[in-house]
Amino acid sequence: MAYLWLQLFFTALSSIVQQFIEEFKNTTWLEFIAVVTGIASVVFSRMENILVYPVGMINTIIFIYLYIKHGLYADASVNFYYTVMSVVGWIMWARKKEGHQALVMTKSDSKDWRNALLFFGVAWGVLYVLLLNFTPSTVPVADSFTSAAAFTGMWLMNKKKLENWIWWIITDLASVPLNFSKHLAFTAFQYTVFLVLATMGYITWKRKIENANP
Repeated sequence: MAYLWLQLFFTALSSIVQQFIEEFKNTTWLEFIAVVTGIASVVFSRMENILVYPVGMINTIIFIYLYIKHGLYADASVNFYYTVMSVVGWIMWARKKEGHQALVMTKSDSKDWRNALLFFGVAWGVLYVLLLNFTPSTVPVADSFTSAAAFTGMWLMNKKKLENWIWWIITDLASVPLNFSKHLAFTAFQYTVFLVLATMGYITWKRKIENANP
């Protein structure tokens, strides 16, 4: 019995790998550019570098088009949200106060957590209702969940809250299978890289905050 289950596991794994290879071969240059700029923007975010915003906007604008094309309407809306919030974040991160950055990295307190969870819950509910009633989405629950987590992560990133990385980790974990199911294999790979970078980003920001507040 154990051998049979092992055989079934490797058969399924082989099928997934083969599908990924085939989908990877079909990756368009547009998706490739979006993925590369997306990875670069997360690296810049981890470094607390303001280039996260202009580079990230290239990624988000391309993905608005790609996600609409593949029927992931909530993810298309979240990339539109990213684009708008990138402009806002760019301004917030660039603002100076007495010659220094006005915005510094901080941890969320209980009020911040409550607001973030409320924001996430409302976003998930609203997106789910919109997808269910006004779009032909085939995955309204997963699509709205992923997008709501991403909405929350972007909001907290603009405020330089450490916990933005937690929401990005949640987003990435949900986005890998979601994009793979929609034949966006290279994008699924992007979110796998994002998951690693988000974990590293959390560790880096946490260390910086602790060093600034010994």
